Amino acid sequence: MTRYIAFLRAINVGGRVVTMARLRDVFVEMGFRGVETFIASGNVVFESRATDTAALERKIERALSTALGYEVATFVRTPAELAAIARYEPFASSVLCGAAGLNVGFMSATPEDAALRGLDSLATSCDRFHVNGRELYWLLEKKQSESKISNAVLERAMKARATFRGINTIRRLNAKLSAKAGGSPRTGAGPAPAARARGASPARARAASPARGGHARSRSRSA
Repeated sequence: MTRYIAFLRAINVGGRVVTMARLRDVFVEMGFRGVETFIASGNVVFESRATDTAALERKIERALSTALGYEVATFVRTPAELAAIARYEPFASSVLCGAAGLNVGFMSATPEDAALRGLDSLATSCDRFHVNGRELYWLLEKKQSESKISNAVLERAMKARATFRGINTIRRLNAKLSAKAGGSPRTGAGPAPAARARGASPARARAASPARGGHARSRSRSA
């Protein structure tokens, strides 16, 4: 059995309320083992014999659509991928220390160059972006409520569905899974899994171990 984490969009937002008990029941009904939820924003840990994560995403989306009555975009990652995301440094430490927040957007695939150029056009003095593989890192210099950028705006720019989580949520979940696995949380220690973004101009790098084949690409932009 392999452990996975499903990051779900549209859970407990926009007036759609789903209890975590109900969410766990749906995953158990799908035949998954070791089902746990982490906070109420749609993060589900589960175990499966399946190895095709794209197929798992489709299966979960179908089941949730039937059970809840609306579409729930699903993004599956392994604990190793989550650990890499938690320790990745998309911006210099000096920039991160002064920021109001850092959000991570989970996407189904690595975006094309045209989408990355569209993302560049959204960068402002308050909003900086960096893409590494299937994750979009959004650095906020001010509170998100003060930004003119929204999750929906970023989805349109990237031409892809996405769901966003704060970096603290990701690090806490990674720490929990690492502790259960008998290890220590891998956050902020050791080299990043791909080239780190530095400076203020757009940057691109190739990751050493891109997910789902092909080359993972990184791009950052600050104004």
